[in-house]
Amino acid sequence: MDSYFRYYFVRKDDPFDSMMHRYRGLLFTLCSRFNHRGLEVDDLIQEATIALWRNHERLLALGSVQQAALTWKIARNAVIDALRHYEDSEALPEGHDEVDEDQSLMNELNEQISRLEEPDRSIVRLQLEGYSYEEIGQQLGMTEKNVSVRLVRVKEKLKKAMMS
Repeated sequence: MDSYFRYYFVRKDDPFDSMMHRYRGLLFTLCSRFNHRGLEVDDLIQEATIALWRNHERLLALGSVQQAALTWKIARNAVIDALRHYEDSEALPEGHDEVDEDQSLMNELNEQISRLEEPDRSIVRLQLEGYSYEEIGQQLGMTEKNVSVRLVRVKEKLKKAMMS
């Protein structure tokens, strides 16, 4: 995740940049799941970002829960399309059900989140709902910096759990 997002400068006044910053973990997790099929994670993230940009007006008009769901769907479809166009990639198996795959990934992620201790679980859930670090801190009685540090640690923990 570092190689792509380390260089992605977030302009606080740009709603699309803020949205991309909010969902960077989601994109990395999704793209990491597919990179074993031939393309690098950064390439897949780039394809997903382009697809999200093409739909940015629609995405930005949605509430946080709907925005997260549609972001996942658009990014997933962009990754699958990129893999289909990549000549060395494996074909998706006959009868492959994208909805079942998405649901199982979401179930796995929710399972891992539910295993977190408080306040980490609340921090992750609030961030997935689209709250800023400042808003999360206000709700949980923490500083913005503390929320940021805890979120980085929790994301690493979730990443390891999801990749194993």
